[in-house]
Amino acid sequence: MSQTIPPILSVLPTRALVDEKFKVLVENLPAGSPVTVHALHHSEDKDYWEAYAHYISDHKGTVSVAEDLSFGGTYTGKEPMGLLWSMRPVPGSQKGLRLRKMDVHSPMLVNISVYSGHIAEGFREQPPLASALTERWYMAPGVRRIDIREKGVRGTLFIPPGPGPFPGLMDMWGGSGGLMEYRSALLASHGYVSLALQYFSPGELKSAELEFKYFEAAFNIVKDHPQVIPDRVGIFGLSIGAIVTMYLAAESTIIKPRCCVCVSGSHCFPRGENLTIFDQTIIRNFHKVRVDENDYQIWRDLILPITSDLSLKVDMGKITCPMLLVNGHDDQSVATLECAEDITQMMHAAGNDHLLTRVHYPDTGHLIEPPYSPHFRATKYLVDTTKAKVTLLWGGQTKPHSDAQEDSWRKILAFLQQHLYSTSSPKAKM
Repeated sequence: MSQTIPPILSVLPTRALVDEKFKVLVENLPAGSPVTVHALHHSEDKDYWEAYAHYISDHKGTVSVAEDLSFGGTYTGKEPMGLLWSMRPVPGSQKGLRLRKMDVHSPMLVNISVYSGHIAEGFREQPPLASALTERWYMAPGVRRIDIREKGVRGTLFIPPGPGPFPGLMDMWGGSGGLMEYRSALLASHGYVSLALQYFSPGELKSAELEFKYFEAAFNIVKDHPQVIPDRVGIFGLSIGAIVTMYLAAESTIIKPRCCVCVSGSHCFPRGENLTIFDQTIIRNFHKVRVDENDYQIWRDLILPITSDLSLKVDMGKITCPMLLVNGHDDQSVATLECAEDITQMMHAAGNDHLLTRVHYPDTGHLIEPPYSPHFRATKYLVDTTKAKVTLLWGGQTKPHSDAQEDSWRKILAFLQQHLYSTSSPKAKM
């Protein structure tokens, strides 16, 4: 591509929260030039993730990722954020990788480059026409991060900037264990004191910390914090975290959440004092696990058919706070749609279905993350019951799953705003 003025690539804003859109613009190209726009991220696990798309510059020699059509690559069509949500491990990487931000003090750095021609490989072997670095943050400026080690509770508390007090959230991830902070950091960036709760370590599902008094103690740490409005504390759970959320909302006599968000969860497990019963349910039903043509494990049948025995599921008729269920039609890990239907029937029979809001999405899998996160159809997973590392099929197709992540996050924030803030409150900006 011969020209005298070099191309210019800009990414605006260069620094933003992960759920904010950016605009990628390439200028000073010859009119009608085929180019490839490429995104590259080097993860904290030292893996490389990439996305790319093929464009043709307009009569002014410009390509706008937000406004122009991609003709090929990891996504096609008009997709302003496709360079992020269609990211995948570079060729030759290990199978079953998952991209998650562990250190929320630092941004996710993404290098955006433009190359001459429509290419699909060899990006690191040829020089780009132009490049720009963008920072994607989970933690907005002024958000405070505090380690929690009190009353036996382990976690991290994120406090928004400003005088407060703020509504609060107890935030729980799923069965992979460990301490996941990035969603809580993002929630604090939107004005909520959020506790990222560690409720078992990887491979420790039988931990004593799974007694329900542990979750009640954690909830009260949020409620009693001086920066929290004590009667405006909710619970946010994904997968096993959503199971715990439903159980606490229905059964706890100690805590009364103002509202609950349950992503990809189930109400089907025996009631008891701790979650070792969940472990027993997996062991008892493990013969129902299927594998697909790639030898990926499918777990959604573990709780099917949905039982009619009330002692084997959360009594959703006892729910007294607004609850939002977010589910994918192609969840291959948990039978969430069947559970949602049963939850609806149980709450209708009890006369509390006015508290229930459901959103569900076609071709969407189990791992419904904050927006623009890459889609993971299947990843490696340590099975607590057998100590074996398998590849679990989570489900979903990249484009619709990514659309669902963006739409559901918008609905989740609106739900939290409605039930935890009495008046409109500005969110933190980069």
